[in-house]
Amino acid sequence: MKSSSSAAVKRDDLIQIRASAATKAILNRAAALRGQKLSEFMLDSARTRAEETILDQRLISLDDEAYKAFLAMLDAPAKPDKAVRTRMSRKPAWER
Repeated sequence: MKSSSSAAVKRDDLIQIRASAATKAILNRAAALRGQKLSEFMLDSARTRAEETILDQRLISLDDEAYKAFLAMLDAPAKPDKAVRTRMSRKPAWER
């Protein structure tokens, strides 16, 4: 996630990494496709993956009443309304 002030952030820490020639070639190709330098692409990709990993580890706590309500919703999901049933019965665009 880039912030509008990311250009103002001083980048003074060094991260070193070793990779095979094949891995470097793939990374270079992907960076070029995005119009980025290799280091920019790697840093953006690594940061995105790190943020996703951290967000995946969030713990959601519920009190007893909210937990019971949550379980009840899982046990009895809402029935699809007419609009949802209509959409689900249409052929996908790639099959038309």
